[in-house]
Amino acid sequence: MGRLDRYILSQLLWVFGFFSLVLVSVYWVNRAVRLFDRLISDGQPMIVFLEFTALSLPMLIRTVLPIAAFVAATYVTVQLIRASEVTVLQAAGVSPFRLARPVLIFGLIVAAFLMVLAHFLVPGARAQLAQRQAEIAENVTAGLLQDGVFHHPTEGITLYVAEITPDGVMRGVYLSDARTMAQRVDYTARTALIVPEQTGPKLVMIDGYAQMLGAQTGRLAVTTFADFTYDLSGLIGPAGRQRRIEELSTAELFAPTPDLLDETRATPAQVRFELVSRFVEPFTAVAAALIGFAALIAGGFNRLGAWKPIVLAVVTLALMQLLINAAAGQAMRSVALSWLGAVPIGLGILAGFVLLLRASGRQAKARAVAGPT
Repeated sequence: MGRLDRYILSQLLWVFGFFSLVLVSVYWVNRAVRLFDRLISDGQPMIVFLEFTALSLPMLIRTVLPIAAFVAATYVTVQLIRASEVTVLQAAGVSPFRLARPVLIFGLIVAAFLMVLAHFLVPGARAQLAQRQAEIAENVTAGLLQDGVFHHPTEGITLYVAEITPDGVMRGVYLSDARTMAQRVDYTARTALIVPEQTGPKLVMIDGYAQMLGAQTGRLAVTTFADFTYDLSGLIGPAGRQRRIEELSTAELFAPTPDLLDETRATPAQVRFELVSRFVEPFTAVAAALIGFAALIAGGFNRLGAWKPIVLAVVTLALMQLLINAAAGQAMRSVALSWLGAVPIGLGILAGFVLLLRASGRQAKARAVAGPT
């Protein structure tokens, strides 16, 4: 690696580290506020909030790093152009493709970090986070099994159990649901059971009736039932332990078994797309850095500023992301189309090289006009 490469690469890494820290902090604060409000309102201690925040960081960092790579490449290139360093290097015969070499190395370094996140840290953090959420949901469910106490799991919900038998059967159950302004529903049942399911705990009430009071009409309607199932997952969170494909290790994705597909409720196409994405998505950082650099180099020096090339780079990056989203929908429909996830990123890198080719043509034209020295 030459001195020029080390000079540009060092600036890219320093700026990338700064913007990564800033962006992660902004995203983290925004997410932490909502997470804090939800966990503390459920009565969870501060240690649970810190644990959940730490487990969500790998997913957050994976989202932020490509953006930080684009910002770093754009910022450093603008500074090189403003200091006339790019002009001097091009006058000395350094081509835009040669200038892009440290940017590509920088993009590959960021992609290597993203590879580690995609294959190891993110799946592990997702699995641990889902496990802790299931444990907390079970603890909250167990907290409802107290007789003679009025429980308020969430605003507008009241649950009362007169007696709980040693085998877990609840007798004399009262449940009031007043979450909507239009109608209030009161359930009364002789007996009830909490049944854990993969989609969340269910309250099965037996031999009771429901009273529905309309807020606007003031009419009361009463309906009896032999058995009625009330979904508790929206109140206290999901119960059970059903893994998702995002929690699976890369080794499991290579050869998914029928039992694994049943557990995750995923199709073979979805599993293959997840596998391909873990290898392809890290190169989004390469495309983002190259687009940010090439758009500014192709734009050249302008006394009015570099806002036009920056807008071009942002639009190109946005189009690439739109194509990624569109290709994902098609790729998850068939195993044979799983490679579509690589097409938008490849097109993004190709767009960067096209911009560099345009800059090279402009440089060659300027030399021809200047003539031999």
